[in-house]
Amino acid sequence: MTSSGATLKCRPPSLALCSVWILLLIPALCSAVDVNCSEPNQPALLKALNPVFNLSAIRPVMNLTTPTYITTSFTMYGILGVDEKAQLLETYIWLHYWWRNEFVTWDPVQCGSDKISLPRSKFWVPDIVINEFMDENTAPSVPYVYLHSDGRVHDALPVKVVSSCNLDIYTFPFDIQNCTMTFNSYLHYAMDIEIILGKTAENITLNSKRVMTTMGEWELLEITTSQKNFKGKNKADYIDEIAFHVRVRRRATLYVVNLLIPSCFLITVDLFSFMLPPKSVDRSSFKMTLILGYTVFLLIMNDLLPITGDSIPLINVFFSLCLALMVASLLETILVTNLLNGSADFSPMPRWLRLVVLQFLGCVVCLPLKPKKPKDLDLKSVLPKRTAGDGPSDVPGSGAEAQTLQELRSLGKDLQAIRQQVEKQLVQSRSSEEWIQVGFIIDRLLFGLYILFISVSFVTIIIIWENSYRK
Repeated sequence: MTSSGATLKCRPPSLALCSVWILLLIPALCSAVDVNCSEPNQPALLKALNPVFNLSAIRPVMNLTTPTYITTSFTMYGILGVDEKAQLLETYIWLHYWWRNEFVTWDPVQCGSDKISLPRSKFWVPDIVINEFMDENTAPSVPYVYLHSDGRVHDALPVKVVSSCNLDIYTFPFDIQNCTMTFNSYLHYAMDIEIILGKTAENITLNSKRVMTTMGEWELLEITTSQKNFKGKNKADYIDEIAFHVRVRRRATLYVVNLLIPSCFLITVDLFSFMLPPKSVDRSSFKMTLILGYTVFLLIMNDLLPITGDSIPLINVFFSLCLALMVASLLETILVTNLLNGSADFSPMPRWLRLVVLQFLGCVVCLPLKPKKPKDLDLKSVLPKRTAGDGPSDVPGSGAEAQTLQELRSLGKDLQAIRQQVEKQLVQSRSSEEWIQVGFIIDRLLFGLYILFISVSFVTIIIIWENSYRK
């Protein structure tokens, strides 16, 4: 160790004596510098501060057991953006640090000034870092700090903070994110450096909102602070820290206008397509055109949707349901068209299907099965069944009578065939009517599901949107 030109060399036999000498020399080396200015101007003050610059390598305290209190505050100047995929928040802040240099004081009257700006390299500066910092600070560097006459040092610098943030985008585009920036010393424990809040959280929030010029799609709600409670713990066992919680809200108007409203328009058009008569209009072509248009719309607007692997946004579920309903509507149209045009070739409807669809679902959608018409019920009475005594008996007679009897028998056979054909047509007609009724019931049921889905979706979107702006 060198002091005032003297060199102290310690040999192994005298280690205890050397320790005593070191303890005696430390107070002398770390004593306050007496700043006397020859003239009340900056050159004289700078010359008088030269001994202070030689102490820039050590923490500026007279006693090593005295902690250095770092007063910390910042003003958020801009919210540059949020990267949902990388889970990052980009902000631009003006950072301020204050601490006390116990090695220097001067008389502002004698030196002509109560503060002076000097190069940062001339002083000890705290190693305060932001734990969540994930990228290089690309903000302009500030090479100066302010030194005040009472020993206070003020360090101010701009910082582009790219910080990690656990983003929850489930309610996109009505999401509110809460990101944290934790300030602490990278190396020094609490026995050496303690961090205290320079301004209240309310003042930080108000100042930030007042000067903020860049927010983009994000709006600053508030900035709150918290500090861990280390009472009862030894200051040599932990590093002091202070956390700033930044709550930002996404401006949802862009996404509502470009995503939700067009999607609702397309699904509403598909809803009203149920009013087209399926017998005379080809619904399937119209619905396929809508599905194609909706798919192209989703591909174009895909860049506006967040990309992340943590959770699926609710809006993606909404789009998937809309597309699923459109596909279900197309399949239902194909089924109804097939029932209307080919029901005559279908086999009779099973009893369980008749109970479930015609009786239960038919009553639900207000399309109950119509009762049989009276004329249909009396057709069998018009064409009674033949019995053994109805036909002419084989009795002997003249040739003319035999010929007449033969013609009557032939006419009876023809009537029997006609009767069987009529009965067959009645059964097929009844089965065809039932299958057509099934098609109409399914069509009405999907129409009701469409109305329910659109109503619930609109109400949910409005409630979520309103709640997000109440916070």
